[in-house]
Amino acid sequence: MSSAAVPDGVLLVDKAEGMTSHDVVALARRQLGIRKVGHCGTLDPIATGLLLLTIGRGTKVQDLLMSEDKEYVGTLTLGVATSTQDRQGEIVATKPVPQLSEDKVRAAFEKFRGDFYQMPPMVSAKKHGGVPLYKLARQGKVVEREPRFVHVYRYSINHVALPDVDFSVLCSKGFYVRTYANDIGEVLGCGAHLKTLRRTRSGRFEVGNAVTIEQIKQSPREEIVSRILPLPQVSRMRGA
Repeated sequence: MSSAAVPDGVLLVDKAEGMTSHDVVALARRQLGIRKVGHCGTLDPIATGLLLLTIGRGTKVQDLLMSEDKEYVGTLTLGVATSTQDRQGEIVATKPVPQLSEDKVRAAFEKFRGDFYQMPPMVSAKKHGGVPLYKLARQGKVVEREPRFVHVYRYSINHVALPDVDFSVLCSKGFYVRTYANDIGEVLGCGAHLKTLRRTRSGRFEVGNAVTIEQIKQSPREEIVSRILPLPQVSRMRGA
């Protein structure tokens, strides 16, 4: 089967932990035998879940797909702040976690609902003078960042077992869930970092319809090709 036989469209992938978004792109290129593969909305290595891969001419709708709202489930750990705002970073502060009621935790989450500004973390792919911030952070540099206007449509607190809080959040594009965890920890006075994260939805695309990394590695090429959503279907799902 030649690369020309690969349809233009979008492949929904359930990213495994420990991989970068670029690792997933490289795997898809190798398994499909096609160079033109992009991704929408970077997931950090600790995160799992829905990653949209754009295939062939599908790369032309990448910006539109990236502008969709996203839904996540995650766990934040109170009492420990880190350099990356997630469990991969170096511990920068530890504080005892007070006996917090669920109402107290909810009140902190409530402060980050609707429209607000969020400060992009230094360890992020956002660029400063053309250089990704994480590269500057590795050099020990901290630069001025512009706060970003974001929106939380809804959240839920799914389980509180201190120091851990399980939550879900539906948010606008460009939202940093690890910054959300960090900021909630600051409001509660004990600091926090993001322990786990899973993206369950992007726009109308859901992780339940995604192929796993193992399936991409082990399935026949034709099977992966058959899972690519053609562009007309992608347009309909976007409500275009």
